[in-house]
This record gives sequence, structure tokens and C-alpha cells, in this order.
Amino acid sequence: MRRPGGVKFKLRSRELFDVGFVTQGMRFRFLLAMMTASICIAAPCQQPPKQAPFPLQMETRIPFAPTAFPSEGRIHLFYELHLTNFMPSAAALDRIEVINPDAPTQPIAVFDGENLQSMTALLTSGKPTVPVQIPGGQTVIVFMSVEFDGTAQIPPRLAHRVVASGLVAEGAIVETHHTPLQVLGPPVEGPDWIADDAPDNSPDNHHRRGVHVLNGQPAIDERYAIDWQQMQNGVTLSGDPTKRDSYFSYGKPALAVANARVIAVRDGLPENVPGHGNAFHPAIPITLDTVPGNFITLDLGHGQYAYYLHLQPGSIRVKIGEHVRRGQVLARIGGSGDAREPHLHFEVTTSPKPLIGEGIPYVIDHYTLMPTKGSSSAQQRTHELPLNKSVVSFQEVSHD
Repeated sequence: MRRPGGVKFKLRSRELFDVGFVTQGMRFRFLLAMMTASICIAAPCQQPPKQAPFPLQMETRIPFAPTAFPSEGRIHLFYELHLTNFMPSAAALDRIEVINPDAPTQPIAVFDGENLQSMTALLTSGKPTVPVQIPGGQTVIVFMSVEFDGTAQIPPRLAHRVVASGLVAEGAIVETHHTPLQVLGPPVEGPDWIADDAPDNSPDNHHRRGVHVLNGQPAIDERYAIDWQQMQNGVTLSGDPTKRDSYFSYGKPALAVANARVIAVRDGLPENVPGHGNAFHPAIPITLDTVPGNFITLDLGHGQYAYYLHLQPGSIRVKIGEHVRRGQVLARIGGSGDAREPHLHFEVTTSPKPLIGEGIPYVIDHYTLMPTKGSSSAQQRTHELPLNKSVVSFQEVSHD
């Protein structure tokens, strides 16, 4: 109720009292407000953080779910997180937290700074900065690598908390055991094979970063591929580097990794003169069709397919529809297709067609991990997948 003649008065947009009708309680509230104002003038008050009118307009998407695999006492997950900035201005990518959606309080892993920069690829020219700037309307790919102790209980799902320009987006929930982890035999035999460009998250690993867009979808068929090269005394060749037979791998047998059915064979493509960089002059133009060179595809079952690439022309011993036994010689290692020097490119994917499928992990039933600078003795490894630059030895196979 208002008394006639009363005048409205405001202090800092807060309505306090009507002049002409002041009660004792109103005097107290007025004095309290004035004291608060005096304190704020003398020492600026800490205001609560402003709440953004909209959440972070960032799409977080994982095109293909990973499958955890063991190696050297650790459990590894490799996958790609696509981030699209739907805002008109650039967003500064501060950090990415990997969390368990069923227990989200403590992050499993946190990526920021130079580490996050090295994991990120722009779809435009140039290299990412620190922090990574995602232009408005643009997408970046973050190549994720999450590790667990070998005895840890792996969560069935992971989620992601993306912090950019001080705003937060949560999502991209993904399972951690997407495909069956098959136990395979080795694709080669004998001592001292280096697993070149084998699984790891290095920016210069051309298998890990080999994104292809086919049938309108991005895919990485080489995600877990290995270029097998045999070594002696730490090198892959002896003699003239432009001669194929100077390489220890050349002509060595490529072996069936499982009892399987042959579903694709290509033979007859010529081999290259070995050379790297500007010295590489392929025998035929490198196209989507000729990249694999001479190759064999095996159907392993469960929607998984093994690929043997860059084979020696005229060496293939199997034909389409044939059932092969584990350890059987399929062909000889060569240098056809997109091969700078003789080696066996081996991978397992989800598609019976080259380059189109998603690369998936597997494990090799048994191998010997040879000593490196960080270890003094050989290690017997069972049901693991070698990591990049590992040097491993396999048992010799009788080919009666």
C-alpha cells in the first residue's frame, strides 16, 4: 500500500523505500545497502563469473569407435575426435578431457598446450598454434591416443569434455571395444623385423594420419597398419640402395595370418626403383587404383579383412575363392604400387575393398621383442600388437 505524496527512490536499481513513509525496518535496510555500497567503492567486489548466454557451439564427433588393444604392458586406444566450430568467430581450443561418463568427476586423461597442438590437424593449410585456433565454420581433427595400465579396468565407454574460449562442451560418447580383437599369426617369419609406421600417435606417422574420403565418408584404413621391413645390424639393406635385391625384405615370403578365404588378388603391376623423396619415380602413375600395387585380401570372418600390399609381381600363389591355412606362403614381398622400397604393408580393415574400410586392431599370438636402447634383453610377448619402430623376431615356419 502506498501513502499519498510518497516519492519512489532507487539505489543501484534496487527499490528500497518510499520517501514520506519510512519504517524502522526500512531505515535499517537503507543503512545496510549504503554500507555495502561504501565497501564496494573502497575495494571492488569480486563479481561471480558471467554465464554465457549460449553453450559452446562446437560439434564433437567420433566417426569410428576404437577397440582397446594391449602392447608392452599398456592398453591403448586410438581414435579421432572431429571438432566443428559453429560460431562465426574463431574458438581457442584450451584443453580436452577424457572422462568416464559413469564416473565423470576425475578425468582419465587431459590434453592441452603443445601436446594438444601435436595431436591436432587442420583441414586448411598451415600448422595449428598454441592454443589451437578453430576458425568459425571450420573443422579440426584431433588424433586421440589414450593409454591405461595393463592391469587397469577399461571403462566400457568414454566421453569428452572440450574447453574452448572459456566455454565447455561435453559429449562424443564412444565405446572402447567396438570390434572383436582377433588373435592372428605373423605375416612374415624370421628375425629382426622392424614395425615401421606401426601404431602410435606421432604427427609424422603417415598411417595414423592417412585420412581418405571415399563414398562421402572420411576413413583411415591404415590406422593400425605396419610396414614390415627386415633388418640386419640396424639397417634394412646392404649394397646399392637403388637395387631391389639389396633390401633384406625383398623376396621374403608373406604368410597367411589365419585360416581364411582369399577374396581378392591383383598381380602383374611392375615394381619401382627404390627411392625416397624426389628420388622416387614410380614405375606407373600412383592413383587410387594403383596405390596398393600387387595385393591379396583375406576374409578373416567377423567382418574383418587382412590386406597384403606391394607384392612382387608373378609371386602370388593363391587365387580368389581359395581357402588358405595359417602360415601358408601367399606371395613374396616386393616393391609395387606406392612403395619407396621393398616392404610388406599389412593391415586389417572392415571392408573387402581396398582403402575404403576402417583400420582395426588385432593381436599377434606370439613374438619376441628385441632389445632397444631402453631395454637390455629380449622379451617374449603374447597376444599383443607391436608399436611403431619395435624390432621383433618371429619363429621360422616350415613350408613343406
